[in-house]
Amino acid sequence: MTVRSAGILLYRWNSAAQLEVWIAHMGGPFWARKDEHAWSIPKGEYSEDEDALTAALREFAEEMGTAAPPADYVELGAFKQPSGKIITAFAACWDFQPETIVSNTFPLEWPRGSGIINHYPEIDDARWFSGSEARTKLVKGQLPILDALVQRLRDAT
Repeated sequence: MTVRSAGILLYRWNSAAQLEVWIAHMGGPFWARKDEHAWSIPKGEYSEDEDALTAALREFAEEMGTAAPPADYVELGAFKQPSGKIITAFAACWDFQPETIVSNTFPLEWPRGSGIINHYPEIDDARWFSGSEARTKLVKGQLPILDALVQRLRDAT
């Protein structure tokens, strides 16, 4: 059975009219000391009987600790990841500026085999990056999502 996720890639234009995207650093001990290719669009899994945009909005709120903005979302497509998971990504232009970021958590035995279960945030940071910076931050499997956004914006001009 294919695992499906849905996520949101917010974007805005900075004062120099350059594209910026809102992405999140993955939490937990595996990602703690990683920065390059350790960021993701806010996303999460959903069932086949759930609407992808509804799931993306829910997951964004869970990972950011605040609701996704009331924007006009467009579907960028479905993107197969190296793991086989398929991410349905949506984009919207919005200058998202939350006061704080409070992610939901997940339990994990760490170190492995220790018997110690701790709870870690799904994401531990989120912020705006330029399109070029995002290319070095996003996990490689999500670069096609950024490419789809850039192409969509080109086509709209």
